[in-house]
Amino acid sequence: MDLVTLADLRAAADRIRPAVVRTPLLPCAFQRFQHSPLWLKPENLQPIGAFKLRGAHNALARLDADARRRGVVAYSSGNHAQAVAYAAAKEGITAHIVMPEATPAVKIENTRSHGAEVVLVESAAQRESAAYEIVAERGAVLIPPFDHPDVIAGQGTIGLEIVEDDPHVDVVLVPVSGGGLASGIATAIAALSPRTKVIGVEPELAADAREGLRAGTPADWPLELRNRTIADGLRSQPSELTFAHLRASLHDIVTVAEDEIREAMAVLARSARLVAEPSGAVPVAAALFHAAELPPGRTVAVVSGGNVDPALLADVLAVRG
Repeated sequence: MDLVTLADLRAAADRIRPAVVRTPLLPCAFQRFQHSPLWLKPENLQPIGAFKLRGAHNALARLDADARRRGVVAYSSGNHAQAVAYAAAKEGITAHIVMPEATPAVKIENTRSHGAEVVLVESAAQRESAAYEIVAERGAVLIPPFDHPDVIAGQGTIGLEIVEDDPHVDVVLVPVSGGGLASGIATAIAALSPRTKVIGVEPELAADAREGLRAGTPADWPLELRNRTIADGLRSQPSELTFAHLRASLHDIVTVAEDEIREAMAVLARSARLVAEPSGAVPVAAALFHAAELPPGRTVAVVSGGNVDPALLADVLAVRG
């Protein structure tokens, strides 16, 4: 299987540079984080509030004129949906987005606000089949959330920026779900800074990637198990393509508990002044509560998104006030 290369990542960086925010590394001094120096990579500051914009823009920028005319389709619980809708609007491309009815309302409304046609389905299990129906009916092009080399390359530009901003980084903590983000970042770090360890982070309630990587073959967790986690953006499983990337370049995966995710959200809001959705807070949860499982040294935690339901954020802050 052909894996994404450093050349692919650099080409993606050139392609998306005018369309995305080059997020900084923010130094942190959380009182409870004594393990190593910590920086945050705040991808929640992207125009759609999440890193997904990078992969979506790269994939759409690669479409030819005929594909652009036919439009695009995406299926997502939220952030990929918003990213494709936003990028399509910027490129003048029609977008159809399939989302589960249980998706946080803020993500559905944000997707619609970019001009996309949102198609709601009863459950996450129906998203992909519904998307393929639209592809067949309209001849549109599917832009998958992670299982595509152009999407992986776009997400990997985060890794390029991390090494450019801190050539001496020792550890990078990144959320793992379908694996596109972790695949891209790990590929970049392995090529530019082989001594740096890229550690994936998963919720304990959706730890299929860790189980699979330790067994050497993908693990298949039923959707009802993965849906237990509050981190709604981390309920997917790696594809064959992303699993191959993770096996090649990811150093390890640690898991975090639901209460730790909530606490990390509160710490980010109060101490770093950053709003993080549960999925975006898992790397910080690993830094705060699982330092003994992590390599020592200069650490960067990727805050992957900030599209949190306002009621959930209020509850998290109230409980930990």
